[in-house]
Amino acid sequence: MLHEPVADRHGLVADRVAALNTRYRHHGATAVLERAMTDPEVGRLALVSSFGAESVVLLHLVSIMERNLPVLFIDTEMLFAETLAYQLELTERLRLTNVQVVKARREDLFVRDNEGILHVHDPDACCALRKTEPLQRALLYYDAWITGRKRYQGSTRASLDFFEAEGDRRIKVNPLVHWTSSDLQDYMNENRLPRHPLVAKGYPSVGCAPCTTRVNDGEDPRAGRWRDLPKEECGIHFVDGKVVRVKSVAA
Repeated sequence: MLHEPVADRHGLVADRVAALNTRYRHHGATAVLERAMTDPEVGRLALVSSFGAESVVLLHLVSIMERNLPVLFIDTEMLFAETLAYQLELTERLRLTNVQVVKARREDLFVRDNEGILHVHDPDACCALRKTEPLQRALLYYDAWITGRKRYQGSTRASLDFFEAEGDRRIKVNPLVHWTSSDLQDYMNENRLPRHPLVAKGYPSVGCAPCTTRVNDGEDPRAGRWRDLPKEECGIHFVDGKVVRVKSVAA
């Protein structure tokens, strides 16, 4: 049986998000992450991680604060072998004790992508089948989830706040929203954290193997994701099929 949602006890998601952003507006990333784990208005919390190019920063922070926090890793079964190996390496090295691998249901794959080529003619449908739907099922047990999104990552993320409403369902927590690429690199260097092995090979952003290419010098770091397609997001940050752009509240 699912737990009682926090919304039933503390009000609407949008109202709680507004209050949380006001309360923690002037806090830093680590303070926001730490407070999110204990603030009753956030509720039951999980970290969703791709174990991608920049994931180690949040994973390391969580390992310091609460290594038993649920970490949801979506295995689309189309990931690079390097990503799977990196996930195992970080889990062991950071001593994360509650990593949960999330996958599509076998019956869904059989009916909708039995040959494993859905990504060729309908990448949005493939992302929905292998990533969005499995994650939404896993998140039924949580009131909020932590993401690694940052404002610098593109126009769809330029106005993100620390806390964000995912429709009227749950809260998204974006602790690193104000960090730059240099901030991330500095943190990795200072803490001697292992990099995703594909970063050194020209993959500053790592997704599924069929839909990720190397990035050339001078290109946007996410240029290798769904190259030459009118697609920027996998869909896990969509609500009712649309990217949610949150207007930032003036300080």
